[in-house]
Formats: sequence, structure tokens, C-alpha cells
Amino acid sequence: MMMKKSTLLSIDAFSKTEEDVRIRTKSGGIITLTCVLITCFLLVNEWIQFNSIVIRPDLVVDRDRQLKLDISLDVTFPSVPCGLLNLDLMDKAGELELNILESGFTKTRLDSHGNSVHDAETFKPGGEQKGTSGIDITDPDYCGSCYGALDQGRNAELPRESKLCCQTCEDVRNAYLDAEWAFYDGKDIAQCEREGYVEKINEQLSEGCRVQGEALLNRIEGAIHFSPGRGYENKHGHFHDLSLYWKNPQLNFNHVINHLSFGKSVETKAKGRVSAASTAPLDGREVAPERDTHKHQFSYFAKIVPTRYEYLDKMVVETAQFSASVHDRPLMGGLDRDHPNTIHQVGGTPGVYVYFEMSPLKVINREQHAQTWSTFLLNCITSIGGVLAVGTVMDKVLYKAQTSIWGKKSQ
Repeated sequence: MMMKKSTLLSIDAFSKTEEDVRIRTKSGGIITLTCVLITCFLLVNEWIQFNSIVIRPDLVVDRDRQLKLDISLDVTFPSVPCGLLNLDLMDKAGELELNILESGFTKTRLDSHGNSVHDAETFKPGGEQKGTSGIDITDPDYCGSCYGALDQGRNAELPRESKLCCQTCEDVRNAYLDAEWAFYDGKDIAQCEREGYVEKINEQLSEGCRVQGEALLNRIEGAIHFSPGRGYENKHGHFHDLSLYWKNPQLNFNHVINHLSFGKSVETKAKGRVSAASTAPLDGREVAPERDTHKHQFSYFAKIVPTRYEYLDKMVVETAQFSASVHDRPLMGGLDRDHPNTIHQVGGTPGVYVYFEMSPLKVINREQHAQTWSTFLLNCITSIGGVLAVGTVMDKVLYKAQTSIWGKKSQ
């Protein structure tokens, strides 16, 4: 009695031939060896891909726009003294910060060769009184003159605490600033003469200055600018007391950007990992045109993109990338030297301006494995199957070609 044929045999998709009816050829051996080598190469390549690490960027809406943005700068001005240099910050929201170099920044005096003046005294108007010229400034009845900048005509009728007085050189400077008068170097102003301001500011006119520090910005469009003289605001706009700068034609705003970046500073251990990011593209830029730049304005237009790096070891780095375009123009206006069809506008303030604009989008760069385990296994199976399929087709084609040729020869 014959055994019932198994149902599994009827669905076997991999039917076999008897060993004694198989035909082996040299071309088949060559194709088999080639398939083995190609398969090994593909499998090794898949293993390398599986172990490689890639960074995949993702673009999202920046939800941290209510937070402040850090700015870190280090700029050298070889031809502007620290006593004359000023830094202001303003933005589209109407916020204005004047003279912020007095807080959060370090100013280093430089000699004509660019070396630090290590023995330089920290000097501020209103400081040590050098000579009193017979005036006792500690006298409670003493009321310094404001030289017409403030109306002191009624002081005799007012009590001591209500009198308008300028006791120090700084008081006189502020009074001149409020009156929008040119202060120059304070010469012939008794308060400035006895404090040594006149002597010191003139000594520094041949020096340079290096500014280093950090500040916080609103995440909206705005500008920071280095300019000579104290800044002030009135109904007509933002201005500076440029009197001393205009009086000394050797001064100019040629500069070297040692460092300029936005966003939180990257930790030392993470700097190598974000080296490809454009966090400080202007670092090392030196601007010193071979022409008179006393009446010149230098501008940088920065487009800032908040960026975050997320690594497999759970390290997270928050920073900001930016690109910048550069422009400069003479304040006297006229035709551009390099572009004859361009005419520069007349007016403005000499200095270095950095206009910044925040992107509403944020880039998140995530460190990931190039492949998952499932992708690796699938790619390996696909590689093996693909090579075998191609090898089988090539073997059949060659075999049929050989048998056809041999058949014709035997006739």
C-alpha cells in the first residue's frame, strides 16, 4: 500500500534535481567565485555602514524666542583709544542700551604696536582729584559750574540740595550731552583739568583698544555698534558726541574681529564635536583698507539660526549659527571705487555696526546610527539574494550560449 503523499510536498517552491543529472561547468565556477567575492564585499560595507555615526538635521519652529540671546565678542581697534570708544545696543522693540562697555566688558589699552599697556591706570572721569587750584571740593557750599549747559541762574534762591551743580568732570560731560553740546577733550573745564581727564584723554589718542565681553540680546531684529564718543537719544534719533573724533583725523575704525559669536558658549569638551558648525565665521577677520577711513562706516549683516546638537551619549549643546555679509561706505558719500554705478548716501556715524536678525526656525542636529539592526539584516539578505539572482541569470545565459555554439560545431 502506497503512503499518502505529504501535502507539504505540493507547496515546495524549492524543487531539487538529482545530483547525477546536474551539469557543472568552468564558467559556472568562475561566476560562483565572483558572486562570493561580491557578496563578502557588500556584507563588509553593510557592517561599516551599521557602525558609522551620522548627524541628521531637523528643522522646527523656535519655541524659545522669549529667552535672551547671548553674544560674545572680542574686537581690536588699533586706532581708537579706550577712553573714546563706546558700544550701544538697540533693537526693533525700542529697547536701547547706551554705553554698555561700562558693564560686562573689558577694555584693554594697546600701544601703537598693538601691545597691551600693562601699567596703564584704569581711568574714569570723576575719579581721583589731582589738583584743586585753591578750590575745596569737599566744602558743602561748593557748587561747580556747568558752563552754561544747565541753567544755574536761580541757584542762589534754592536750598543746597536743589541746586544744579557739576561737581565732577563726569557731571559736566553729562550736562553737555543733555544740552547736545560738543565736549571735545574737556580743556579749560576746571573739573576735568583737576581730575587729569584732559591730560589722560590726550595721552591716549595715539593708542588702540581691545574690547572683550558678553551681553544679552532680545531674539528680534536689532543692532550693536561701536562708535566714538558718548551716545544720547532725542526726538530726532540716536546720536554721538563726535567732537573729539572729528578733531583728530588720525583716528579710524579699522579693526580685527578676534571672536564674534551668538548663543551660549560651547563647552571645551564639546568644541571639537561642533567644529563643523558655522558659529563664528568672522573670527580672524582683519579690516584695514589702504585708504583714509577716518570718515568711514563698516557694517555687518548677520542672519542667526538657533542650533542644538543632541549626541548619543546624551550630551546636548545649545548654540547659534550665523552667516554674515559685509559692507562699508564713506560718510562723505559719492561714487563707489569698485562699483562706478553705486552712489553712497551722505551722512552717518563712523564706527562698526553689526545688524542681526533671528530666524524663526531652529535646527536640531541629532547624532544617530546610520542603520538600525533591522535595516542591517534586511540589507544583508537583499545583498545576498540579489547577487545570487544575478549570478543565476548570468550562468544560464552563458550555459545556453556555450551549448548553442558547441551544437553548431558538432554539425
